[in-house]
Amino acid sequence: MTDAIGVLVVEDDEHTREVNARFVERVPGFVLAATAPDANSALRTLRADRDSGHPEISLVLLDMNLPDGHGLDVCRRLRASAIDIDVIAVTAASDVATVRAAVSLGIVQYLIKPFTFASFTERLEGYREFVTGVDATGTATQSEIDHAFASLRRGSSASALAKGLSDETMSRVLAVVRGESEVSATEVAARAGLSRVSARRYLEHLVDAGALSRSTHQNGPGRPEIRYARTR
Repeated sequence: MTDAIGVLVVEDDEHTREVNARFVERVPGFVLAATAPDANSALRTLRADRDSGHPEISLVLLDMNLPDGHGLDVCRRLRASAIDIDVIAVTAASDVATVRAAVSLGIVQYLIKPFTFASFTERLEGYREFVTGVDATGTATQSEIDHAFASLRRGSSASALAKGLSDETMSRVLAVVRGESEVSATEVAARAGLSRVSARRYLEHLVDAGALSRSTHQNGPGRPEIRYARTR
């Protein structure tokens, strides 16, 4: 498979949709085919693409929480319509029930917001390796199958982080960030068991990666407080 993989980005938040679309365009081997703000628009786009006779969309980046339906329902309707397409969940939904349902519906990757561009790239590259790892027209050996499935289990690697940052600590920071609309370094430090300086380093890394935005708040006399908010 040498052609670029066409991607449909389904996300209701306009800013997040634009960010994810730009991310797709930055990953070699992928091309942005279309975007959709809700479930019905996504389904219409996919049906029109299939009926065109020359489908351009091979992969859907799907948010779970859409204004007119759940992402899992979108997957069910795709299967019921016999639309054969791969789906990567890109969502803030991290409850076990949703994750298990996603697996049962054949969602191939699950990326929880907020995330860095490095994590996003790693998931897409893993997917591309999966679809190119075996000949779709022939048969595969056990080792080829094992390698293809292993490519889907890629996660964030230490190489995606700045020097001196660790995956384990980043996971603790992200666990705090994902539960709040915005946080301060002091709040993250207290809840993640870090010093305020360390917490700020991780938060600033997420700002540089585009996963968080930074703003300054003056809540009275003294130094202003820096707050960090999710961008998607």
